[in-house]
Amino acid sequence: MPDGGYRRSLPVGAVALAALFVTALVTAQVTAAKLIAVPLPASLPVVGASILLPGASVAYPLTFFASDCYAELYGKRPAQVLVNVAFGMNFVLLALVGLIIVAPHGGGVPQETFATTLGASLNIVVGSLLAYLVSQNWDVVVFHRLRDYTAGEALWLRNVGSTATSQALDTVLFVGVAFAVLPALGVNPGLGLPLAAVAALMVGQYLVKLLVAVLDTPFVYLVVGLARGREDGGSPGNGTDR
Repeated sequence: MPDGGYRRSLPVGAVALAALFVTALVTAQVTAAKLIAVPLPASLPVVGASILLPGASVAYPLTFFASDCYAELYGKRPAQVLVNVAFGMNFVLLALVGLIIVAPHGGGVPQETFATTLGASLNIVVGSLLAYLVSQNWDVVVFHRLRDYTAGEALWLRNVGSTATSQALDTVLFVGVAFAVLPALGVNPGLGLPLAAVAALMVGQYLVKLLVAVLDTPFVYLVVGLARGREDGGSPGNGTDR
């Protein structure tokens, strides 16, 4: 058995994509508290003059990019394992952050500031976890349905199609649960927003996520091509549309 008794080394592409997926996921969790206002050149119906986004919107789309590349290269089952193992890592993150928040304060950043910044509310936690579990698994399923439908051709279609539909689910579930459903049930009612504001958040975030899904398509081809070229010993551009 080669390599000192080890079965075989993991593909570099698999390790890199899994690392990117988890890094983007953790970054999204710890930056969700900040809201970003993106001004628009003209006011849009429902959205208004600017798009309001949580900080997580910068990093979170990378998880769909990474999972689509992973699914294309390594298959449906490994992609589902990646998504669901990473779901469990959310609880590890929450536990570690919670432990650090309640630990005795010894200086540095004021305790209240630290807790306010990193301590997510129950609404955000429930909304984000539910949205993640549904949308990420949906993304993998739709990606492979489209792959089967096109006989492995048109990578661009399954990348954009799976991400566009899964991001719609993610946005509706997260915003709806965190800012409408749970506040209406009495859970942190101060986070409740009028229906018009909820709709504006949903539409604005989805427009940005859809734009990212379209723009990242060439990079999906690039990453898949490079990984296949390295793992198959062929040219970097070989087989990116299979």
